[in-house]
Amino acid sequence: MKIILLKDVKKQGKSGDILNVKDGYGSFLINKGDAVLATQNSCDRLDRENKEKEIKENNLIKECEELKKKLEKLTIGFKVKTGEQDRVFGSISPKQIVEELKNKGYSIDKKQIRINGTISSLGFHNVEIELHKKVIANIKIELKK
Repeated sequence: MKIILLKDVKKQGKSGDILNVKDGYGSFLINKGDAVLATQNSCDRLDRENKEKEIKENNLIKECEELKKKLEKLTIGFKVKTGEQDRVFGSISPKQIVEELKNKGYSIDKKQIRINGTISSLGFHNVEIELHKKVIANIKIELKK
């Protein structure tokens, strides 16, 4: 029996996959609502949905590329307290970076920010922001007295 998965099924496949399964298991998945019978109509519908998803994904990537260009022009400055020999007290966290970006009009989630090591010394530091799986922006963070 040929079926199209509507949901991800553990050890079988992901949503949209076309599988050959035994009749009993296919009926079980169809009754459960995890799959539909693979007819010509359902295959055509799946193709249309996949094309629509691809178009949406491409548009999202284009938007993220434009945002990346804007973000990479930015330099975010933080005034920090320093002690002897210009040692910084504490470090800059992703939450602080998100707040500063929000003040500049950008909506970024702190989970999207990747910091290599810590930002705990004066000067410039590079921080990555994952806007999309395929689009990563690099911004500059400056720590100054």
